[in-house]
Amino acid sequence: MERVIFGDNQFFAVNHISDEKSRAQSIKFKEDSAIIKTLDEARAVGINTFMCTTHDRIVNICNIIRSQPEKYKDFTIYPCMPYAHKYANAVTELGITGTIKQYVPGNFFGSMFKGGVAFLSKDYLSIMELLVDAEMKMFKNINTPVIFLQNVITDLLLGLRADEVLIAFYHYIKKKYNAEAGFITMNMPKLLDVLEKGGIENPIICASINKAGFRMSGGNDVYEDVLKTRKLRAIAMQVLGGGAIHPKEAMEYVCGLPNIESILFGASSKANIESTYNYVHAFDQQKINA
Repeated sequence: MERVIFGDNQFFAVNHISDEKSRAQSIKFKEDSAIIKTLDEARAVGINTFMCTTHDRIVNICNIIRSQPEKYKDFTIYPCMPYAHKYANAVTELGITGTIKQYVPGNFFGSMFKGGVAFLSKDYLSIMELLVDAEMKMFKNINTPVIFLQNVITDLLLGLRADEVLIAFYHYIKKKYNAEAGFITMNMPKLLDVLEKGGIENPIICASINKAGFRMSGGNDVYEDVLKTRKLRAIAMQVLGGGAIHPKEAMEYVCGLPNIESILFGASSKANIESTYNYVHAFDQQKINA
């Protein structure tokens, strides 16, 4: 995985501390061309991995990327699924049957047969596979070496102790898409316990890791101990603590931790992309020279 990964929150007006910034981002990224422009600015500084939800607008972004294969030949996308709001809104607007028709991949009746049997038999693993296939439709012919389960589902399954679904997701991604499965969570220590118990070694886990302890279940000390003593490939997200930490201070903390393979961040402007990227590399170099 690349050291620095670019995220998508800013494109869909997700801002954890400011409604005003959220509204401004919504206006700025109203057109798909604005999203592509920002992705190209990230690519220009050396960030070639985009981690994104399966928001409906990502379909258009994927179409643009597919239409210019030479330009984006080194570009990688890490899909994060499911985008829960998409399904909730679809059910409200289209009903359950309409939602299934819109999102079920491939032959409708064949997929419905599989899904129908799954529902009747309570075969949640088959349901999971069906939904993964539906979400992956938009990424056809795009390089997706890591496919993530969103924290809203990861942490729900942890809470329900449905460990077998998490393990099955890992194996299905590997078998069907020849990719690695990643997991987003707000409880990295608990998730790591479950994955190791299920036989998954050195898993890819994306979690909130920041100096303020923002959305870190158990707090900084617990997370730091896990990073020092356990085997995983950690991706640090929400490194700015929802915007409460200055980027320089945030990157100094995260880059100083062991076992952080990648740092995920989002930004709306070229200047912020460049400065954050440069902070990461500057503190990484300091660590090497120390």
